[in-house]
Amino acid sequence: MNTLKHLFHGTKGTIIRQPKFSSATTHPPGDPSENIEQSIYRYRKQHGVNLGSWFVLERWITEYPFRCAASPGQSDLDIARGEHAKEILELHWDTWITEADFAWLARRGINAVRIPIGYYHLCGADPTVLEKTDFSGLEPVFEGAWHRIMQAISTAQRYGIGVLFDLHAAPGKQNRDSHSGTSSSNPTFFQSRSNLQHGIRVLRILIRNLLTYCQSHSPPLYNVVGVELLNEPQPPSHKNLQRWYIDVIRELRAIDPGLPIYISDCWMTEEYTGFIQSLPASHSSPIVALDHHLYRCFTSSDIATPAAQHSGSLSDLNAPTPRAFAEAAQKLGDASGGLVVGEWSGALNPGSLHGADEYQARKNYISAQLALFERYCAGWFFWTYKKEHKGDCGWSFRDAVEGGVFPNYVGVKPRNVCLADTPQRQARRGSAKDVALGTHKGCAHALFLPELRFFLYLRSTY
Repeated sequence: MNTLKHLFHGTKGTIIRQPKFSSATTHPPGDPSENIEQSIYRYRKQHGVNLGSWFVLERWITEYPFRCAASPGQSDLDIARGEHAKEILELHWDTWITEADFAWLARRGINAVRIPIGYYHLCGADPTVLEKTDFSGLEPVFEGAWHRIMQAISTAQRYGIGVLFDLHAAPGKQNRDSHSGTSSSNPTFFQSRSNLQHGIRVLRILIRNLLTYCQSHSPPLYNVVGVELLNEPQPPSHKNLQRWYIDVIRELRAIDPGLPIYISDCWMTEEYTGFIQSLPASHSSPIVALDHHLYRCFTSSDIATPAAQHSGSLSDLNAPTPRAFAEAAQKLGDASGGLVVGEWSGALNPGSLHGADEYQARKNYISAQLALFERYCAGWFFWTYKKEHKGDCGWSFRDAVEGGVFPNYVGVKPRNVCLADTPQRQARRGSAKDVALGTHKGCAHALFLPELRFFLYLRSTY
């Protein structure tokens, strides 16, 4: 078998499933030595953070860009309709996340970022995405976002970090929250056939331009690990959403058959696991990942539950959430997919922390989540990387690490090595690659092969 079998790092102690490829698949190519970087980026276990409020802005994360926003001052559209919008947004895009942040994340073992974007951020690639939408006529405000989004890919690759793009704001809004682009509480994405079709068109434009940019960049970029079709959709009918998912996947597979696609489970993990299982091979190949968001701080039940009990319910493998994760991970693995926690945090409601040592309670809660995700999930992305006002160890990853409630490093920490690419290191790396590929090609299923792990380690040091 000449095709490189991609590894999708699954559950601890569980067989790692191999995504199936259709005859039309062009990724990976017949030569197993090609696109090995892309394979590593896409199918390793993703230890990530969300770069929240970089492009899709949320006032509770960063208030500064809202200083001249039009009333009610809660969304990207409000900012765009306010004074000095172009200057305010471009300054924010250039300063909120910089190369220094990618370097900081890489030093902590973070190997992926999830970047929320709105459809209007694509107008720099195709101005027509704004036509007949709430953002019509606002191209001068948002056109500068696109090249910055592209620069994020190349910057991330320099630090070995993969990029997952998430359509956080769809035409007409897919949920009631202001982080879906506007402050309107009346989402119309699912009520309008034109919005549904425009959403597909937006994703086609995104994929085509990502593919073109990554292939034309010198050197080529391999670190786009996937695209999430919609963030936290609230459909009136899940059958309608699933039909839309099928239409989108078919369209995107025709453009880039090898791109992993992520879909939201709408907090209905079992139902959407079954949906992925039901997809034809041409849709599920090479991989469809199911994105679950886990928070324990919003509902009245969350508030009434002590922090220790929250941690215990995630640590006890017989408790409902771990059981649901175990079942979903197994079923998705059989379908060449995986379970990903695209958003989670260390946030606990004050009611849960009453009478507890807050530092230790939050540290235990984060540890319980990490252990659960490492056991059953193909990846996770903490929400969010940072906040404008420092000190929130529940929601700010950077503050959580610096405050000691989040580990200072995740994953397997590489030894200190000289990074000079000497002839001896090139020969050793090539030998390890040949052994890894030769061993893996003879396996129907694989665990963490020592040779492959060594090769991945060598690659991770550059």
